[in-house]
Amino acid sequence: MTLRLAPIPDRTPAKLTLALDPETHAALTDYAAAYQQAYGREERAETLAAAMIESFVASDAGFKRARRVLHITAGKGD
Repeated sequence: MTLRLAPIPDRTPAKLTLALDPETHAALTDYAAAYQQAYGREERAETLAAAMIESFVASDAGFKRARRVLHITAGKGD
């Protein structure tokens, strides 16, 4: 049977522990408060940090190019 929707990739989150300096932690906590004011719903700082990292990585054109090269090189057995 063929379906229009392709198989959904694994979406199991990977756990990552970060150590933040106090100023960055305070800024992230303030961001969470601003987020709640802007959107009317509370999100944990950890959830917002994950979304920020995803957005940052997705928008970094230099990283996208470097990642393609990494995967091409890895595919050649170098």
